Amino acid sequence: MVICPFCKIKTNFLYRVDGFKKPLEIYQCPSCKLQMQDITNPDGFYTKDYFEGTAEYSYFDERKYFRYCEFVWKARLKTIKKFKPPPARFLDVGCSFGGFVKTALKEGYDAEGIDISPYVVEECQKDEEIKNRIFCSDLLHYTPNKKYDIITMIEVIEHLPEPNRILKKLYDLLNPSGLLIIQTANFDGLQAKMQKNHYHYYLPGHLFYYSKKNLTAFLKQAGFKEFIYFHGVDFGLLPKWKKMSGFIPPIYFYRYLRVGFYHLLSKITWGDFALTSSFVLYAFK
Repeated sequence: MVICPFCKIKTNFLYRVDGFKKPLEIYQCPSCKLQMQDITNPDGFYTKDYFEGTAEYSYFDERKYFRYCEFVWKARLKTIKKFKPPPARFLDVGCSFGGFVKTALKEGYDAEGIDISPYVVEECQKDEEIKNRIFCSDLLHYTPNKKYDIITMIEVIEHLPEPNRILKKLYDLLNPSGLLIIQTANFDGLQAKMQKNHYHYYLPGHLFYYSKKNLTAFLKQAGFKEFIYFHGVDFGLLPKWKKMSGFIPPIYFYRYLRVGFYHLLSKITWGDFALTSSFVLYAFK
């Protein structure tokens, strides 16, 4: 039996997702519509193979493409600066190899990062720029000596168990008027609704699947007061294309056009309705 962590009621079976060694079972709360998997201990996903991109379910090694990823990190920081300029105290949750933290430091922020993986944190200790700023911890047990002005969770919140406790912890870690930035998928988006169990965001390590509506409601319950939404992402199209150039030769121009078309579609919204499902939420304490 799968219980919704927010509503404390039994969820209903929604989808079976094939395509992995072990098919995924997706459940949905009948009240808040939060979707979830029945996984309580995800730590085993985040091995060396995951971060080097060699596991069935994996990330990519951002160190190999740092100068291309930095186009996106700088673009996001340009938006963040409008609300919280340097030298604000900055925490990146799920920081991987620390690329975003390193870029934030260059931009003048007092930046740190945490990650649950001992492997990536050990790797970060080899980098003189960030070795004393990356810590191995899960969020619930993280106890910094000072609070933060900015906390970022870029494609991370869907990985974390106990989200009801996570959001309260994030609130407690922020200074007054602090800013929380969450990028995840909006399962009220038409893209997710139409693709159903074929939607690419259903992955083994993604434990919870939010909507713009219920994530906002959960954040309000945790104490957050003001919200700004960016459908798609919180920066423009050009940084995306520049990042892509590190992976995809320009000769495959149709891939760039496809990303550009998706970017434009992401701006077609009305209230809680959106054509696409990618979004970024800025929540203020």
